[in-house]
Amino acid sequence: MSTSADAAQHGLQAIPPDTVSLADYERHAQARMDAGAWAYLQGGAGDEHTLDANTRAWQQLHLLPRVLRHTAGGHTRTQLFGRTLSHPLILAPVAYQKLAHPEGEMDTALAAAAQEAGFVLSTQASTRLEDIGDAISADDLRGPLWMQLYLQPDRAFTKALLHRAEAAGFDAIVLTVDAPTSGVRDRERRANFQLPVGISAVNLLGMAPAPARDVPANGSALFDDLLYHAPTWDDVAWLRAQTRRPILLKGVLHPDDARQALSLGVDGLIVSNHGGRTLDTVLPTARALPRIADAVGSDMPLLVDGGIRRGTDVLKALALGARAVLIGRPYVHALATAGALGVAHCIRLLRDELEAAMALTGCATLADIHRDLIEKS
Repeated sequence: MSTSADAAQHGLQAIPPDTVSLADYERHAQARMDAGAWAYLQGGAGDEHTLDANTRAWQQLHLLPRVLRHTAGGHTRTQLFGRTLSHPLILAPVAYQKLAHPEGEMDTALAAAAQEAGFVLSTQASTRLEDIGDAISADDLRGPLWMQLYLQPDRAFTKALLHRAEAAGFDAIVLTVDAPTSGVRDRERRANFQLPVGISAVNLLGMAPAPARDVPANGSALFDDLLYHAPTWDDVAWLRAQTRRPILLKGVLHPDDARQALSLGVDGLIVSNHGGRTLDTVLPTARALPRIADAVGSDMPLLVDGGIRRGTDVLKALALGARAVLIGRPYVHALATAGALGVAHCIRLLRDELEAAMALTGCATLADIHRDLIEKS
């Protein structure tokens, strides 16, 4: 990576010299970010039990390495939806990244492309999807470029948004299914967080508001209004009919939901609890992943996010059945600390740690990583 002097010469933010892990970026980011923005991007739902458990669950899995295996000439390449990825690291959708850095999603996308990592753009991005597509979609060396969707009550607008993403060069659609309503985010409310002037969900501009409903006396604004517009399995089938791009559902934790997704022609699943931001005390993804893998077998590629902070976590996720992993908060910390250079460094750190973990467990390729590398509890 570039030195501090190199960064200054090219107008880039320097990476603090003591930054050797993803945890270091978290410390630096908090010192640089506004308290309200930090509460929004860092916080979880309720008492944040799931937020904490996500990271702890990976740590509590113990590796059982093999030794004296031939690993020279190994690599981290994998196959996903018909293309070869240099490594299994993907940047998860995170809304309003200009809260962390003025260049927001653009710096993230450029860093991901430079490191051959995948990038999933949020529906609530603060940068136009066409600008992201123009910047990196033609780069032959980049990783996957996917568009995350929240299905909107205005289905015509959703369809138009989908077609915009296709035209801009996005390779797949990630439908988030675990947030029919926002989580109860105490940290965010205590900070009285409001989006600053100039930051908005720019890709949703022009969308018609949801039709108003008459809430009965003593009724619920949630059950008697908002949830009438929440997506169901019928809407997944509708989305499947709108595009030939691969569709992944993000937010699946129950094996029965995984089986239903498979029956509807969904192409992949992201085992996720929304980073602990929706329902508190839901099980951590490290515990949900093997159950989903057992439910769908080899019929559907699985990805996982939530609490991944080390290359050993990535190795464990692959051992439990994931084809690739997504990270969220860590790259936002890197973005806030050092812009595109920080995000690129964050990805490189995680990839280097994965390679070291593979070598130290006797795995030359990702195909060598199996569940028997994890000690059975």
